[in-house]
Amino acid sequence: MISVDDFDDAITTIRSRPKPLAAYLFSESAQRHAQFRERVSAGAIVTNHAAMHVLVPQLPFGGVGNSGMGTYHGRWGFETFSHRKANLDRPTRLDLRVLYPPYSKLTERIIRAVF
Repeated sequence: MISVDDFDDAITTIRSRPKPLAAYLFSESAQRHAQFRERVSAGAIVTNHAAMHVLVPQLPFGGVGNSGMGTYHGRWGFETFSHRKANLDRPTRLDLRVLYPPYSKLTERIIRAVF
């Protein structure tokens, strides 16, 4: 926890350091909440609570920049720790050149008509 003199000093202090895993703002001002979200880059922005973003599995949890890459919890964890691999199966018969770009104007019209 870092003590600061005012809101702008807090923003300046946060932005002068590596991006945090989470940034917390305790304020009743909806305007301050919006300004904080707009001006601070962090893995999570939390207002008026200290740990809820970690406790709710439906929220992604993770950092940005030096605080980490990717997120986990729920679907986000599956996405982060999974690898999508492209698979393309082609037949061995003749491959028509007309199927690949760059397309002529005629080819474009034919493709648009078919699809």
